[in-house]
Amino acid sequence: MSEIMVPRPNKYFLVSGDADDITPLNAFDAALIAAGIGNTNLIKVSSIIAPGSTKIEPVPIPFGSLVPVAYASITSDIPGEIIAAAVAAAVPDDPDMPGVVMEYAAKCHREDAERVVRLMARRAIEIRGCKIKDLSVVSAEHKVEKIGAAFAGVVMWW
Repeated sequence: MSEIMVPRPNKYFLVSGDADDITPLNAFDAALIAAGIGNTNLIKVSSIIAPGSTKIEPVPIPFGSLVPVAYASITSDIPGEIIAAAVAAAVPDDPDMPGVVMEYAAKCHREDAERVVRLMARRAIEIRGCKIKDLSVVSAEHKVEKIGAAFAGVVMWW
């Protein structure tokens, strides 16, 4: 089947944010606002970047837009706890092959989360028989006050 029913995104950008608020959902929402995508409808997608896609700087997205995004997030209600979320976007050296996004969130520091996603992204490109042309990582770390959230995502766009 060669016909594409849904337009394939050909651009992507990385975002991250963290926040503290009164409930887990409010903290997540505030982290999305901090990441610049809080007034959109996120569609969580698995971790493939279309071949030939271009990495761009974050762009303003019209409020209410349906936005495909591969992301990691975490919330915690333990004051003083450190939480982090990270994503890596890896593009292979073969322009006909897809790129990958790897996501990770845990009770850890951002450097630890970044290390994990880098490792996973390198491995994902390797098992596809390619070498990495570009590897981008973004993360968020948060020290919980009341209820905290950390978010990192790769937005697929047109």
